[in-house]
Amino acid sequence: MTDAGAADAADSDAPEDLTDLYREYGDDRLPPGQRETDRFPVLSKSGTPAWDPETFEFEVWGAVENPLGYSLSAFRDLPAATQRQDFHCVTGWSKFDCTFTGVEFGEIVDRAGVHDDADHVLFHALDGYTTNLSLEACAREGVLFAYGFDGDDLPADHGGPIRVVTPHKYAYKGAKWVSGVEFLTDKALGYWEKRGYSDTANPWNEERYS
Repeated sequence: MTDAGAADAADSDAPEDLTDLYREYGDDRLPPGQRETDRFPVLSKSGTPAWDPETFEFEVWGAVENPLGYSLSAFRDLPAATQRQDFHCVTGWSKFDCTFTGVEFGEIVDRAGVHDDADHVLFHALDGYTTNLSLEACAREGVLFAYGFDGDDLPADHGGPIRVVTPHKYAYKGAKWVSGVEFLTDKALGYWEKRGYSDTANPWNEERYS
């Protein structure tokens, strides 16, 4: 292989860089009220749940033509994307340049045949956690069902085997240990949203609480 060919191959393996999405909201990559950290703190509502890779299933249901169910291995066989994103926690820290690998939200939409009148989703997790987003917000670039982080499997304490990542929202909108997604024709609030957290969760507008 020539040097140029090797460079092209390396570029094809490089993650898609989405770290400039902040430009839609202003000139500052770090949202207001946030501090940058090199660490990746672990937060959850009730600790890391137990799960069995032999029985784990990712499900899709609700306002769809084709309800779906995938074992973990079948899910990981779906077309995947690797993206470099920033990660913003509502508690006030941000971690730049996280590399996530997973299935893009649009891939699930296409396979499920989402009804025209669906306008919201509710993500469900193994620990009983839920969080909601509009279908429009989920269609944004960067929304992944991630199972890989920085070249390895996503660690269990960070949401493995699968978590949602939402780089344009505070991270509580990205359910850890996600077991499925429900497509809705009417909005339903999730766990933290019912407890006063913002439904829209835009970090650059500091939409932390409703």
